[in-house]
Amino acid sequence: MVKQQPTFSVVAPVYNEEQLIAEFCRRVIAALEPLGEPFELVLVNDGCRDRSPEIMRELHQRDPRIKVINFSRNFGHQIAITAGTDYATGKAVIVIDSDLQDPPEVIPELIARWREGYQVVYGVREEREGETWFKKTTAAIFYRLIVRITNVNIPVDTGDFRLMDRKVVDALKRMREHHRFMRGLSAWIGFRQTGVPYRRHARAAGTTKYPLRKMLRFALDGITSFSYLPLQLATYLGFIVAAISMIFLLVVFVMRLADPSAPEPAFYGQASTLASVLFLGAVQLISLGIIGEYVGRIYDEVKGRPLYIVAEALGVEEEPATSPASVRTTHMEQSTSVK
Repeated sequence: MVKQQPTFSVVAPVYNEEQLIAEFCRRVIAALEPLGEPFELVLVNDGCRDRSPEIMRELHQRDPRIKVINFSRNFGHQIAITAGTDYATGKAVIVIDSDLQDPPEVIPELIARWREGYQVVYGVREEREGETWFKKTTAAIFYRLIVRITNVNIPVDTGDFRLMDRKVVDALKRMREHHRFMRGLSAWIGFRQTGVPYRRHARAAGTTKYPLRKMLRFALDGITSFSYLPLQLATYLGFIVAAISMIFLLVVFVMRLADPSAPEPAFYGQASTLASVLFLGAVQLISLGIIGEYVGRIYDEVKGRPLYIVAEALGVEEEPATSPASVRTTHMEQSTSVK
């Protein structure tokens, strides 16, 4: 029996979502079944520590359209999205978080725009329920900042919730960088893109998987992946310090010429000297830190390690066709009734 290629693949990273994963699958299936076309739901277990893996296994056994990729450990949200898109076989791939903040009921709207000829259809967050003022403000600042400092037109107020045509997914699969900013990569690729506005819901259960520390790291990955501005800032700081030093020397020289017998100004003292040395040292350390961030990313790429390691795959028949990206540690379990 020839396997039928699904028209749609829904990719969802999962990390400790035992309270929501069954409801998430139910709502995704309910949104796609009325379309009358074959689909698959690829759940990526990103090293869950709760009962999510057991629940996903049960869901797969009940419905072979639900496929499960189990990582050997936690590799991170963006890597989980990468693995899901690597294994997805649909003509269109929809990426959505499994926490139900992005409503699956919006998926048919994304598909409708895809049928109009758009190859990337991203969700635009018009409202963000249940989020603090701090998170909303910092997110708004970040999205607008990254648009200004990069040469990539990354849509503002968007997340990873989007539909991508098979051509876009195949192009993404050739990009194997380790510090991944998927929404930036999908914008960098190009193709015809458009947005669909929607209201992002508050989390129904569980806790956020993006505390402040991870948000800062994520923002840093986005900036360093698409902009050299931090490196240029180090250069600018050097010129500013040099300019201040030259102005200081000129002031001292003029004062000496004007009145050689005048007492030394107060800023000749030890306190001012110490402040100047500390300021210069701070500029140097900041510059070294910025350079270190970029060198560290180069080091990660040079090592050539796989992006992720799959411990087990349920309902998946073969390795994804990518550049060296994944390492399999066990054989894949093949569903007996794949449509």
